[in-house]
Amino acid sequence: MSRAREADLWWKNAVIYCLDVETYRDGNGDGIGDFRGLTQQVDHLDRLGVTCIWLMPFYPSPDRDDGYDITDFYTVDPRLGTLGDFVEFVRTARDRGMRVIADLVVNHTSDRHPWFESARRSRDAPYRDWYVWADEPPEDGPQGIVFPDQEKSLWQYDERTEQYYLHRFYKHQPDLNVANPEVRDEIARIMGFWMELGLSGFRIDAVPFLLETDGQRDAARLPDPHDYLADLRAFLSRRNGEAILLGEVNLPYAKTMEFYGGGAELTMCFDFTGMQRLYLSLARGDARPLAETLAGRPAPPEDGQWATFVRNHDELTLDQLAEDERQEVFDAFGPEKRMQLYDRGLRRRLPPMLDGDPRRIRMVYSLLFSLPGTPVLFYGEEIGMGENLDVEGRQAVRTPMQWRPGPGGGFSTAGADRFAARMVEGEYGPDRVNVRAQRHDPGSLLAWISMLAERYRETPELAWGECTVLDPGSDSVLAHRCAAGGESVVVVHNFAADPAEVTLTGLDSSRVLADLLVDGTTEIAPDGRATLRLGPYECRWLRALDPAEAPG
Repeated sequence: MSRAREADLWWKNAVIYCLDVETYRDGNGDGIGDFRGLTQQVDHLDRLGVTCIWLMPFYPSPDRDDGYDITDFYTVDPRLGTLGDFVEFVRTARDRGMRVIADLVVNHTSDRHPWFESARRSRDAPYRDWYVWADEPPEDGPQGIVFPDQEKSLWQYDERTEQYYLHRFYKHQPDLNVANPEVRDEIARIMGFWMELGLSGFRIDAVPFLLETDGQRDAARLPDPHDYLADLRAFLSRRNGEAILLGEVNLPYAKTMEFYGGGAELTMCFDFTGMQRLYLSLARGDARPLAETLAGRPAPPEDGQWATFVRNHDELTLDQLAEDERQEVFDAFGPEKRMQLYDRGLRRRLPPMLDGDPRRIRMVYSLLFSLPGTPVLFYGEEIGMGENLDVEGRQAVRTPMQWRPGPGGGFSTAGADRFAARMVEGEYGPDRVNVRAQRHDPGSLLAWISMLAERYRETPELAWGECTVLDPGSDSVLAHRCAAGGESVVVVHNFAADPAEVTLTGLDSSRVLADLLVDGTTEIAPDGRATLRLGPYECRWLRALDPAEAPG
């Protein structure tokens, strides 16, 4: 593939970093993160190896759902800065080679959005058809409550107009009627506006909910939702040929593949299935659940990609696991009820789940960067931040970034009572876990993840190559090979607390395996076999090279 073509598909081997402006860095001392503070920390992201920054919602909001309840799609929440501050941040990031994408939350609005306030005034209000209404909750309507601990129905009765409105999430987040052409045009205007200000794409929130038409009037006559998603992608490409749509689609692989549309719809989809099987493998110390899933994972379209992750901003959902499998993960990583959420997920960060074991933590992040796909980091992962279980719900993992030791952790100079969110305390608080201390420690997690990001970018086979799961001869070891352009890389990970011996077969005996993470090589026998001895939770990235090219 030509260099020009690779440049067009920059997301194929990007390193994406998700952050919440509100909790990242306070630039004016009011206790709330803002774009000025974020701009001051762009160099940290550059040193880390980030090539794309994903912003969680930064729009005006009553903040009843951490910014996902929006009242104006066309400006910045004044607590976080101005449009000028936003543009300056994007320019600063681009100057360092980083693109910026943002959450596109258009499945719903806040009930305080002017559109909905108009819509609920009367049944013939101008914005009435911008939302989904019914005289009674339809029997064939959407199913499945997202927040079962707080909502009992997907429909909320509106006394003024004596109808029910649909809300897939909280009752204060009425669903937009995306089947309405006016709403579709408005969504395109929103996207166009932010692309003019420098965005390189969007992460689309709750894609399956956005496209569903169940229970709507004349549902059978409505346009195909996937045609609409293809229209959005085409619009995006016309405005900016390099822009992407990264979709939140938590469905089994067969269903998720539909949202790629053969390359005409989403650019990337998160690999929720692989993430959940990863945690099952970690709980068992057995690589087979992940290996089987990876072997059966469909290939995305040529211009598409899987987005891999080990933690995101929501609960660590386990809804695709069988009930007994989910219980295994709960028992291993969240045995207390307060660590769990919605009976389907965990509200914890990775290091506390793994009891702070640096071997396991490093092995998991090696997996993140070496599994075929584009790695996505959640802010604070690079230093091993923990959660605050005294905070409600998902907010447990959305705590302020920890920059240095001391009060406020370098997030803000304001008093902690003014912070946008409560800081983590104790073992994982800023006095023990912070950027400043790790930046100067070559043995730190920050140094490890920075190195992994660098190696990933230097190893195009991982993002561009064809992946094959290998039989390593040990149940505790995941081994896979990625090959592209006549070159190949073999990656092995030991999930167990015991050493493991691995035999790789079918290798080119004229070559050696050069280790990409540490110095050293492994010989390949004349019969194409290579034997590796892995310590507990050890990982190796091995490139097949001619002996003359091997280092040392």
